[in-house]
Amino acid sequence: MQFNNTWYHELAGTYTALKPTPLEGGRLLYHNAPLAAEMALDASLFAGDGHGVWYGEDLLPGMQPLAQVYSGHQFGVWAGQLGDGRGILLGEQQLPGGDKLDWHLKGAGLTPYSRMGDGRAVIRSTVREFLASEAMHHLGIPTTRALSIAISDEPVRRETTERGAMLMRIAQSHLRFGHFEHFFYSGQPEKVQQLADYAIHHHWPELASQADRYLLWFSDIVKRTARLIALWQSLGFAHGVMNTDNMSILGLTMDYGPYGFLDDYQPDFICNHSDYQGRYAFNNQPTIGLWNLNRLAHALSGLLTTEQLKQGLGEYEPELMRLWGERMRARLGLLTADEQDNAILSDLLALMAQERSDYTRTFRLLSNTQQQESRSALRDEFIDREAFDGWYQRYRQRLLQEERTDEERQRVMKAANPAVVLRNYLAQQVIEEAERGETALLQRLHQALQHPYSDNPAWEEFPRRPPDWGKTLEVSCSS
Repeated sequence: MQFNNTWYHELAGTYTALKPTPLEGGRLLYHNAPLAAEMALDASLFAGDGHGVWYGEDLLPGMQPLAQVYSGHQFGVWAGQLGDGRGILLGEQQLPGGDKLDWHLKGAGLTPYSRMGDGRAVIRSTVREFLASEAMHHLGIPTTRALSIAISDEPVRRETTERGAMLMRIAQSHLRFGHFEHFFYSGQPEKVQQLADYAIHHHWPELASQADRYLLWFSDIVKRTARLIALWQSLGFAHGVMNTDNMSILGLTMDYGPYGFLDDYQPDFICNHSDYQGRYAFNNQPTIGLWNLNRLAHALSGLLTTEQLKQGLGEYEPELMRLWGERMRARLGLLTADEQDNAILSDLLALMAQERSDYTRTFRLLSNTQQQESRSALRDEFIDREAFDGWYQRYRQRLLQEERTDEERQRVMKAANPAVVLRNYLAQQVIEEAERGETALLQRLHQALQHPYSDNPAWEEFPRRPPDWGKTLEVSCSS
């Protein structure tokens, strides 16, 4: 295993070099064995309480830890300098094929960018990010990954006193929109270009020799962001804090805090109880994605003309609508496009919103539709049976137009409609267990999340509707 840190060597002036502050009494609680195998990590790193790297006690050879500086717009307002206030980039693992992976330790202690924070994470937030990033990955949504959870008895003050923890986050890169904003607004255009050249060299090498490389690069960031949000919307995921400092230029979901998968279908669902204006409500996410890209475009205005920036931004809506439409047709089992498809989908979503139908369960049950059957098993999920019957007959006639077998269509639908998503109440149950130092439920849920499109009796409780208390959990930025 070989480590380097190209950020350290190539981007002087964009970070502060410092080591993590170890957790008091730190120990490894759980690790992501499948990911560790993909990364060819030695099993000895996870034996017993685990190597000290998981809780900030030690480094692995070649690591050069640093905290990055960046800025950003938070809830639509320029927040100025931010940066890694509780995370440290330890280094980059060099993979045999030439790729590299950032190892980023969250909860690693105070940095110059902690502002009023304490630099720590807690068991609650660490477990939530571990589960969410793994759930998203196996659903097919681009994301950072989670390798390990370390816990301690160190007290950390949030709404109440909790216990300190650390998460090892893995990603191709931690480059954010906010990195470019920081150096643009601080009047350092040479740093903006340096960051752009670094990004292209390491992540878009095919563009390096192109005369219009900055336009091609920006256009691809726009399309990656559009595709990411199309996937969020199709699978009912709400991020909760779409600040520009939480936006990856690689189009990865990152910085999991007050996220939530839809339980009841509420288009205006707000998963963050600190979001008093509903800025980051579920149905606002596509608009906010474009707003954030406009902020990035402004930061890149020294590299591209206004017309070029407009050209790049113009890629957003068509790409988002293309992929969202493709995914939603798959969820409905419509294997060809037809002009009536929008009405069929819109009317179903309206009926679901009216009845607060369970978003994931409704589409999964719809996957069992037999097109020759005049009644649907999904019918019993609706109170207004007459309204559902009217919709279902239109839907059924649309399916019959395609002349496909039920088996062929159901295969497509079950690959698009997960049986299991990470509901907040499931995460809460795992948190309560982890705070007792136990991992049985964490292991079972982690296994289920690795196979979200499968019906497996071994975890039959996970696809169920949440209990009433599970729908009212308050999740804040400290989560």
